[in-house]
Amino acid sequence: MANQKILNIDSLSLQELDTDAELIPLMTSEDEEEMNNETLPETLPILPLRNMVLFPGVVIPITAGRDKSIKLINDANAGGKIIGVVAQKDESVEEPGTDDIHKIGTVAKILRVLKMPDGNTTVIIQGKKRFEIDEIITDTPYLQATIKEVNEERPDDSDVEFNTIIESVKELAIQIIKESPNIPTEATFAIKNIESNSFLINFVSSNMNLSVKEKQDLLAVNDLKERALETLRYMNLELQKLELKNDIQSKVRFDLDQQQREYFLHQQMKTIQEELGGVSHDQEIDDMRQKGRSKKWNEKVKTHFEKELAKLQRMNPQAADYGTQRNYLELLLDLPWNVFSKDNFDLKRAEKVLHKDHYGLDDVKKRIIEHLAVLKLRKDMKSPILCLYGPPGVGKTSIGKSVAEALGREYIRISLGGLRDEAEIRGHRKTYIGAMPGRILQSIKKAGTSNPVFVLDEIDKLSVSNTGDPSSALLEVLDPEQNSEFYDNFLELGYDLSKVMFIATSNNLSTIQPALRDRMEIINMTGYTIEEKVEIAKKHLVPKQIKEHGLQPKDVVIGKKQIEKIVVGYTRESGVRGLEKQIAKVVRNIAKSIAMEEEYTAKLTDEDIIKILGAPKMERDKYENNDVAGVVTGLAWTSVGGDILFIESIISKGKGNMTMTGNLGTVMKESATLALEYIKANAEDLGISQEVISGYNVHIHVPEGATPKDGPSAGVAMLTSLVSSFTQKRVKKNLAMTGEITLRGRVLPVGGIKEKILAAKRANIKEIILCQENKRDIEEINQDYLEGLTFHYVTEMKEVLKYAITDQLVKNARTL
Repeated sequence: MANQKILNIDSLSLQELDTDAELIPLMTSEDEEEMNNETLPETLPILPLRNMVLFPGVVIPITAGRDKSIKLINDANAGGKIIGVVAQKDESVEEPGTDDIHKIGTVAKILRVLKMPDGNTTVIIQGKKRFEIDEIITDTPYLQATIKEVNEERPDDSDVEFNTIIESVKELAIQIIKESPNIPTEATFAIKNIESNSFLINFVSSNMNLSVKEKQDLLAVNDLKERALETLRYMNLELQKLELKNDIQSKVRFDLDQQQREYFLHQQMKTIQEELGGVSHDQEIDDMRQKGRSKKWNEKVKTHFEKELAKLQRMNPQAADYGTQRNYLELLLDLPWNVFSKDNFDLKRAEKVLHKDHYGLDDVKKRIIEHLAVLKLRKDMKSPILCLYGPPGVGKTSIGKSVAEALGREYIRISLGGLRDEAEIRGHRKTYIGAMPGRILQSIKKAGTSNPVFVLDEIDKLSVSNTGDPSSALLEVLDPEQNSEFYDNFLELGYDLSKVMFIATSNNLSTIQPALRDRMEIINMTGYTIEEKVEIAKKHLVPKQIKEHGLQPKDVVIGKKQIEKIVVGYTRESGVRGLEKQIAKVVRNIAKSIAMEEEYTAKLTDEDIIKILGAPKMERDKYENNDVAGVVTGLAWTSVGGDILFIESIISKGKGNMTMTGNLGTVMKESATLALEYIKANAEDLGISQEVISGYNVHIHVPEGATPKDGPSAGVAMLTSLVSSFTQKRVKKNLAMTGEITLRGRVLPVGGIKEKILAAKRANIKEIILCQENKRDIEEINQDYLEGLTFHYVTEMKEVLKYAITDQLVKNARTL
């Protein structure tokens, strides 16, 4: 008894072996009745099967390979064709004995013995009845045993539960056939045509994907109803496994099909792109790798680039992140890593360039030349962070271009006005949709070098919002100790900004974050004098406007006197932006005359200026006379430069109260209170009686009530005004003053001196009272601008009154 192999074929495929109808494993009621009425012999040859269990009524093919099995089959086929078939407990046993086989088996009839082309013997057998081995008689030449029939308990045909189970078995069998790819759909017809309930259960049990032990357990169940329930349970499990398996296979197949589809489409796209001269995905990767070899980046950046390029190569070009990854690599390739433009160290030329483009601004030009000189001597130096601070229109932004030209560097400018998102400076992380680098790196990429002149315009107008504080993000950019490794969120690498020359511009230092202001070198760009404005207009503004309006230089001739008239009568500013607008208006009027072929005079006169621009509008800052007591000229600083203002005071019968008008701020009101209290405390020294101070009310007013005014610099002017009112003495003619006062009688220094001095000169002031400590500010001003001015430096209030108050009474002086 050697090996038996199962031919895993279904019922209908048996017709491929023989077309005889008797081999079709369908059993009618008559066949079942005939089979049940057959009498079993007392002894039977026993055929052990390794890996299968035969059920009554079922037809199966087996391949006999062991000598004992072939001998048994040949003897039985020559005789009554009846054998006993049992399953082995352990299929690895070659010579099974009494203890190696199951006791319950099936009587089988040999239907056909076939010689196969490979030399093996294939036997087709059909199960008849179940039996139980009573005793093994002999094992030579093969196993023989005495048997006894195993009776089967069958429910009545009227058993509703049993009939329901049978229907469920049929339905599940059909579903399993549909779900299983290994069973042909024709098997459905076989299931539907089975009439016998017991054969249906045996047929399904035989064909289920169960182990030998599970099938043997089913065969051993005597109660047909119980066996039907067990079969149904196994069928449910098998159906669930099949459905799960099919779900997994369908998902895998879909993914594979999708990948194959995309692969073929990409191959077609690649071919089409190559035909059209485009660049394929692989070609794009190769181009990037080739560009990377020529970059001057360090080993860290090089390794990072190779890693990110390999990541792009693995990505599907249709993936959502592909575009972001490609943009990232393009940024790495486009950034000018360690690429620097050569600085021009011709200091004489640099000086000429700065003087040619800008008139004045000596402090700024001096600082740039100093930086160039140090750079020339040392060859390598961290660039300074300059902040040009001053009123609008004085040339803070345009100075950056001149510096770039003087150094021979690229020029970049970004406006920070209203910027409120930190990501604008540092960029977005790559995980965000539409991620991009910050404006710092974008500008560096655009410049093509790592050492441009970078103008950060309007740095004082940065905003703070819920998306972050951009001024805090600028701390790293503008710190020479940190910006050698500037970290951009998109780049995710440190980039060296230490060679960049940053120039920030600002109108107001108070709105700049203190930590940011500390990192910059503040250069104060004060307003222009009238003389400077005239020169700027003649050299730059007039030629520019003539060109922009399509005219020739001979078409418009504006003399210095006429330019000065425009400056004095039609502008009131520190810069020249308003002046340029007025010049543009004049040139535009001439352009209209030329276009309409009207008569006009190329050389403009004062009358022509008034005709075009109207009557002068800025006459109000002219000095007023000293005929009235209590009127003093003060000097003030505004956002558009210096200005003069008048402090007026008047006294009236009362109880010594003081009132103030003119839209004054808290500090200015405190200065007035200080001045009055000082007068009360020092009345005797000032020649004022206490009866006058306590018997008269004081009112102080600063004209232009709609304009808010604040600051301590009007203290000396208020003191002088009050003393003039109480004494009814004249204030010195053509005199202006500025300074803060204290209760002890000290005069303190104030700021904005240059702008205030220029305003005084415009107003035809001849003498100016300043604090002694402001003398150093005067020394920094070009002495040509101070021509015609006399300065009185004081430390005490008494000195102020000594210079300011004359001994002459005003006209119509009141008797106090």
